[in-house]
Amino acid sequence: MNQPQQEPLIRINGMRRTYDMGDTSINALRDVDLNIYPNEYVAIMGPSGSGKTTLMNMIGCLDTPNAGDYQLNGTVVSDLGDRRLAQIRNQEIGFVFQTFNLLARATALHNVELPLIYAGLGQKERLERARHALKQVGLEDRAEHRPTEMSGGQRQRVAIARALVTQPSILLADEPTGNLDSKTGREIMALFDELHKDGQTIILVTHESHVAAHAQREIHLLDGGIESDSAEQIVH
Repeated sequence: MNQPQQEPLIRINGMRRTYDMGDTSINALRDVDLNIYPNEYVAIMGPSGSGKTTLMNMIGCLDTPNAGDYQLNGTVVSDLGDRRLAQIRNQEIGFVFQTFNLLARATALHNVELPLIYAGLGQKERLERARHALKQVGLEDRAEHRPTEMSGGQRQRVAIARALVTQPSILLADEPTGNLDSKTGREIMALFDELHKDGQTIILVTHESHVAAHAQREIHLLDGGIESDSAEQIVH
């Protein structure tokens, strides 16, 4: 598990996020302190309203805190502007969503290469890396198929390949089996297990205990704070 001499890949100190809803302020995150290390496999859990989606958005640089610091792979990102945050998202974070978020009219290969187009890579390198990512998820033979020609599990594999193609520091998955039947969900979680064995840092946001059980570390949120962290028994 965590090596004490390692620098955290993610370092969060005193993070707060408040949303104003009319005359009411909602404290979505309250003074969160969290370190996540390279090659950890972490599940973030909690009931509805606990703050897990807000924390995921913070880790994924989709939102910024009202207070506190967030350092990702050596860069303080909590006070960066929108343009630089977009670059960080493209370079450092691979997103996997419950709803796949694929372009329906594009082939699997084109869906996977899209982040590399935004990153400004040339066509030859884009296609090589996209094909390699599809191979990583066992779909190299479906490169020219469109999402409408694929099963739900295959679509999620394409989405995972798209997340991997930029060689991100973090794979950030939000309820990755939520739209899949139980058998397909187990296959997708087995794929995450393999990616972790290959050295990928993975953060899962889930409310399902059998999905969280794949992770080495479980963090439970409640009312915007960390209620429990299984790493506490390991690190301390």
